[in-house]
Amino acid sequence: MNSPLGDRLSQLIARLEEKLPAGDAKAANLLAALRQELQRMEGDAREHRELISQYEEAYQKLTQPANRIAVLTRLMDDDEVQVVLGDTDYITLVDSSVDPETLEPGIQVRLNEAYVVVGTVPEGDTGPLVNVGDVLADGRLRVGNDAPGSPGRLVGRAAALAYLPIKAGDEVRLDAAGRMAVEHFVKRAARDYFVEEVPETPWSKVGGQHEAIRIIRETIEHPLLYPEIYERFDKKPVKGILLYGPPGCGKTLIGKATAYNLAKDYSQRLGKDVKECFLHISGPKVLNMWLGETERMVREIFATARAKAKEGQLVVVFIDEAEAILRTRSSGRWLNISNTVVPQFCAEMDGLVELENVVLVITSNRPDYIDPAILRPERIDRKVKVVRPDKESSREILSIYLHERLPMDPGLVKEHGGEECARAHLVEAALEHLWRANKHTEFLKIQLRNGTTETLHWRDMVSGALLKSIVDRAKDAAIRRAVADPGTPHGLTLDDLKAAVEAEYRENEIFPKSDAAEDWLKLLDFEPEAVANVRPVKAAKGEDLARKSVI
Repeated sequence: MNSPLGDRLSQLIARLEEKLPAGDAKAANLLAALRQELQRMEGDAREHRELISQYEEAYQKLTQPANRIAVLTRLMDDDEVQVVLGDTDYITLVDSSVDPETLEPGIQVRLNEAYVVVGTVPEGDTGPLVNVGDVLADGRLRVGNDAPGSPGRLVGRAAALAYLPIKAGDEVRLDAAGRMAVEHFVKRAARDYFVEEVPETPWSKVGGQHEAIRIIRETIEHPLLYPEIYERFDKKPVKGILLYGPPGCGKTLIGKATAYNLAKDYSQRLGKDVKECFLHISGPKVLNMWLGETERMVREIFATARAKAKEGQLVVVFIDEAEAILRTRSSGRWLNISNTVVPQFCAEMDGLVELENVVLVITSNRPDYIDPAILRPERIDRKVKVVRPDKESSREILSIYLHERLPMDPGLVKEHGGEECARAHLVEAALEHLWRANKHTEFLKIQLRNGTTETLHWRDMVSGALLKSIVDRAKDAAIRRAVADPGTPHGLTLDDLKAAVEAEYRENEIFPKSDAAEDWLKLLDFEPEAVANVRPVKAAKGEDLARKSVI
């Protein structure tokens, strides 16, 4: 018996048992039944007391004040810690029931009504995601928008991130108070609208375009290779170059070659390897229908360039088809986008001025569509025209694509006394076939307003891409023969190349309707104002007929 009443009743029953006459079985049975009932009642009372205790405990939990959740930012001496709750910092005590081993910067803790740490909270998986703009020597991170003039802030690292190699351009998740970085995300190597890889592209792989290459090397390579000379002449390096001209003439190839060769020469000057970063951005892919999204992509592109440059890489930002995003403001259907994207782009370009190892190269088939604010000096300092290849340049390009690894026809090799001579013969013969001027190769007749008429032949429409396509078509013909007769050696023949030239121009016997003729005239180096009429032609019985495949 545990209760005082139960103890007294038990004692009373014991005294009655002592005074009970011997042999009184009836009275003994009554006392035994009474003792048993007393024990049962005492058990029920004990259960009731336990239930009441549980109810009281539940009541206390339900009526006590709610705990606040704070972020622990620093461990201090004497069982004290620094926490941040909302926007306010507190120095508070740790309850003795809390295991000190579980306390570390960045975790969430529970505070009672006296602001004492009474427990920890499991780590969450949500919170603001921000870009890392810079990593300080003491490990703190500068986060926020990396656009020029935009504010940023400093945050600490949670214990889990204390020794991680976080780099500028990475992303981190902040705690609820925005004071500590608690999760790290390595920056993706590429976005869907730009790539960062650059293939091995020495200048020897660029056929022709000697003048364009000379200008680029003088304006981009020389300031990096001979900085002392430029400093003596108080000459700042060029930050931006425009490559313009017809499509397929090597603008993108020149951009890749610039990145590759510049990094190679710069590495030799510094005596250590310098990695090149080629950010190839497709202008149309940056366009986005959602408000502010295009501007965000522009900021991200330049933020990536700055981050790579701070890592010591040599960065070439290459924007293809730049007129798609940098169109002249208030110029038709691009009005809304251009009015915000162009100023954003200008601000980002101005933010590259102090960086030595970042170069901006933009390309366009129609530079007259690009906003003048982009093309002005100290932004785009040089405008380089990439022209259609002449005969000599076409010979260089064909020699690059008809390289020594391609199999030559055994009969051709025997006829010319070796593969090298056979290859040279193919280049010269294909070039003469392409460069001839007769009725069969006439392409366009352009009537000028001064009364004269000019006839354009196949050679006037040549581009590097077209020459590569001709060689690829010739390869297809040789492969078909090899598949049909695998037991016999096969290789390229002159007939393959001639047939490829014919097929290439036959498939391209198109010319746009009059509403798009201005674009074609600009690509052919004719001013639309000077042209009265443009007519596609085809030789047939001595007469010029309109092509049937005009679109």
